Amino acid sequence: MTVVRAFRIAGIAAAFWCAFTFSQAATRAREGTTIEGIHWAIGALSVMFLVNAFLAERFQGAEANVRKDLLWGLAAGGIAIFLGHF
Repeated sequence: MTVVRAFRIAGIAAAFWCAFTFSQAATRAREGTTIEGIHWAIGALSVMFLVNAFLAERFQGAEANVRKDLLWGLAAGGIAIFLGHF
């Protein structure tokens, strides 16, 4: 893995985490509460992104690196959101 791919994955993960955090804060400010169980849903989606990223790394070539980085970044960001809940 190149440094460019690592930074791209980290950037996608950070952007996903920030967008979710700001969205939750806005919902909490507007309505006083957030959706129950949303972190479990994000965790389940992250597992699906993670499995898809593993399969993409295994079966797709270098031409799909941007797609693979997106999957890795979404999985990492979602896992961070899920673990941050606890």
